[in-house]
Amino acid sequence: MSFLIPPSANPAYTMRRLLALFLALPCALVAETPPPTYDIVIYGGTSAAIIAAVQAKKMGKTVIVISPDKHLGGLSSGGLGFTDSGDKSVIGGLSRDFYHRVWQTYQQPSAWKHEAKEKFGNKGQGTVAMDATERTMWIFEPSVAEKVFEDYVKEFKLTIERNEWLDRAHGVEKQDGRILAITTLSKRRFAGRMFIDATYEGDLMAAAGVSYTFGREPNVAFDETLNGIQLGHAKSHQFAGKVDPYVIEGDPKSGLLPRIQDIPVGGQDGAGDKKIQAYNFRMCLTKVAANRVEFPQPPGYDPKQYALLARALAQGATHVFGKFDLIPNAKTDTNNHGPFSTDNIGMNWDYPDASYERRREIIAEHRQYQQGYLYFLANDASVPAKIREGFAQWGLAKDEFTDNGHWPHQIYVREARRMTADVVVNENHLKRKIPTPRSVGMGSYNMDSHNVQRIVVKDADGKAYVRNEGDVQVNPGRPYPIEYGSIIPKKDQCTNLLVPVCVSCTHIAYGSIRMEPVFMILGQSAATAASLAIDQKIAVQDVAYADLSAKLLADGQVLDRAAGPKAIRREGKELPGITVDDADAKVTGTWTESVASTSFIGTGYRHDAKGEHGPATARFEAKLSKPGKYEIFLALVPNINRATNAPVTIAHAGGNTVLKVNLRDKTANNLLSLGVYTFDASHPASVTIGNQDADGYIVIDAVNWVPKP
Repeated sequence: MSFLIPPSANPAYTMRRLLALFLALPCALVAETPPPTYDIVIYGGTSAAIIAAVQAKKMGKTVIVISPDKHLGGLSSGGLGFTDSGDKSVIGGLSRDFYHRVWQTYQQPSAWKHEAKEKFGNKGQGTVAMDATERTMWIFEPSVAEKVFEDYVKEFKLTIERNEWLDRAHGVEKQDGRILAITTLSKRRFAGRMFIDATYEGDLMAAAGVSYTFGREPNVAFDETLNGIQLGHAKSHQFAGKVDPYVIEGDPKSGLLPRIQDIPVGGQDGAGDKKIQAYNFRMCLTKVAANRVEFPQPPGYDPKQYALLARALAQGATHVFGKFDLIPNAKTDTNNHGPFSTDNIGMNWDYPDASYERRREIIAEHRQYQQGYLYFLANDASVPAKIREGFAQWGLAKDEFTDNGHWPHQIYVREARRMTADVVVNENHLKRKIPTPRSVGMGSYNMDSHNVQRIVVKDADGKAYVRNEGDVQVNPGRPYPIEYGSIIPKKDQCTNLLVPVCVSCTHIAYGSIRMEPVFMILGQSAATAASLAIDQKIAVQDVAYADLSAKLLADGQVLDRAAGPKAIRREGKELPGITVDDADAKVTGTWTESVASTSFIGTGYRHDAKGEHGPATARFEAKLSKPGKYEIFLALVPNINRATNAPVTIAHAGGNTVLKVNLRDKTANNLLSLGVYTFDASHPASVTIGNQDADGYIVIDAVNWVPKP
């Protein structure tokens, strides 16, 4: 390049040179603005994180959300649109506001793109889907949930830093038991007065040196009955028959079929281990042609991975359509159902403490497995034609998860780490055997553990067959409060951290607490406590519960329902005559234990899950002291969802009498007379209840024989 005049004589050039020299000065000579210190730093992009941020803003605090995720809302926007909650009345505060905003969305005609609102129906899980009285909606599409969370961001002007991952090795600065700042892998530092770990994994909690655990505690640790290894309770999601586990049936030397753990169960029922329940993706499926994407064949697809499923189907299994729960616009929230389904049993045990790289491998393997499962059912010749053709009608929803191949962006982390604090919530808290003096919200769902491992067991004749282990589904009885001490660490470990997701509790207690509405409830409570601690310049452990509860109640949280109905539990011996409880009945098929009703005999009752696990019978046999006439009473646990045509067979001296019984009937003391019959020594007294062709739930509680003159 040539110049007409020397560059140094050009005034513009001179100014550029001076500016360049200034910019080249050492950084120490240039004043830098330090990064801000936030009142509250929230790590995580889950529903709990966003609700916590909203509450912090409402309390006048500066707050930032550091999210490893691009998409906000966790499972709530990641496919879990069929809300898991036992009793919606205990969902209050901002959690209820979320479901109100969902309801508002679906009041707009523009929300109904693939079906009419009237065609959707109104079926939810234990409630209506759209509650016009309460102005809430509990069933929704993933994209609608995500929009609600993004609306919160806009409305409350939340600061969100996405795709920022905590440096777990060196990213937590602590001094005198307080976190000063966290640093992400991108070297960004975020300072704060209070911190909230709202991740499913508890990464900030662990990196801050807070004690934690994962896996299953032994029952003896907290005087529980449902924790640890569970073969006896694991009755749901089991193979209907005895499916041979070997590549060549009957030949152990041929090796095991894929996806059977080649290990012993690990101990007796109730023994602890470090294994965790299965993960899966909650899929959004549709049959609407214009919005349907065929199930893709995943890279590395191997049909042999599904050989066990093929063998079960060949033996007559029909479980594959069991959890296609309908959400708006002709879509589903499709969950695991049956012995071999979307749950990738036993393939996630190292996830809680795993590195980011290892977790990505686990997630990728889960995706490959689940996509392969879909492709197999829709295409493989070993699948019965009726099932294959039915499955091929489904596909991924084209308008969901559009930047991720229409696949959910969030894997269902049912459990990972759990904090170990001064208070460890356990089964006895949920059953209200232990008081909860500092409630910060309520839970109500079943104590629900999915299967943990798939193993080989042998029957009495030594024949080997496949068995799933770990499934537990037991209702705690009624809603229960959740202790403040479960969301704060031990004081000597950290004084400015709250943990509303990876709470301090046992495995089986977490099976109920781990629901998205509860995470939102606890997120709001955590932010409230953090704000009060800031205002009073105290540790989170020192927040006065009177102050905390007053603010929570003022903001609409539900802290207890002590005035609600209590279960009326009668012992069989309190009734006249001879009573046989359901615990003593001889059963076939699958029956699920429950104490959800307000009245029952003994320690609870059982139901057949509306027949979703196949045929089931219960035979009550009475040892009568003398022959003669007896009136038989069936103990009812009435509800509108019970069968009106329960098949009941009474064996007596005159033969067998078959009745169709309405289990919805409300009678005196919930005892329904089945009539008077004669019994003698040659005809054992028995009453058999089945579920064939039943039009609702079959419930078994007790049968009572009363002698007549």
